Amino acid sequence: MFALYITHPQVRIDPSVPVPDWGLSDIGAERARLTATRAWARELGLIVSSGERKAIETAEILATASGATIEIIEAMHENDRSATGFLAPPEFEKAADWFFAHPHESFKGWERAIDAQVRIVSQVEAVLSRHDSRTPIAFVGHGGVGTLLKCHLEGKPIARQGDQPPGGGNLFCFDLAKRAVSCDWTPMEDWQGVELR
Repeated sequence: MFALYITHPQVRIDPSVPVPDWGLSDIGAERARLTATRAWARELGLIVSSGERKAIETAEILATASGATIEIIEAMHENDRSATGFLAPPEFEKAADWFFAHPHESFKGWERAIDAQVRIVSQVEAVLSRHDSRTPIAFVGHGGVGTLLKCHLEGKPIARQGDQPPGGGNLFCFDLAKRAVSCDWTPMEDWQGVELR
């Protein structure tokens, strides 16, 4: 019995639009459509998505393969970075490094990594506590909180070394009974799948 955590792929960056409202770019949408053709995507019975537009769009594309129910949980959002607004990629990468390196501190008003971890872990556990483990499930969200979840499941300290590869659109798999990560970050369209049931 396995679950997947999938991060949204590439987005259309628009500094004039709040980050949670960004949608998928053409490349990101195409990657999601390609992923939806994989055999494992057709097995999904439930997809739980963050309330951010890019995650919902990814979930909707994946659901076309199986007709899976989509449940949207606002509290699965990415770590709250609204205090600084949009940061250009070089500045963002430096900020993200700091965020992971100082999990008990806030970067210029950002949500602390430790708080974001507690939030994402509690949301995932709440879903799984009422989920029929015979139904294949995927969580669709974001790289930051996905990494924090993965660190928790692996019993490792918060660190950016566990972060997904650049570009987004990656997944990891974890065992529902043991809550143990069974496959590391893999581009979602490249993953060959396991028996999800």
